[in-house]
Amino acid sequence: MGINSSHNKVTDLQVGPTTEGMVRIYIQNEDTSLPLDFTPDEAITIAEEIIASANLITPPNKKK
Repeated sequence: MGINSSHNKVTDLQVGPTTEGMVRIYIQNEDTSLPLDFTPDEAITIAEEIIASANLITPPNKKK
């Protein structure tokens, strides 16, 4: 499945700090339970990439 593939599975996404000082992105559905841990610097880079991708779709000056 690629980034442009769609599916109809309900999937939960949680993001938060761990007790070990990492940032966890936790993805879960009926088939998968996937904890992904990142250093704070890695998490900031990921957040910047998400924002940049969103801005490609909706430029910052067009947002509500």
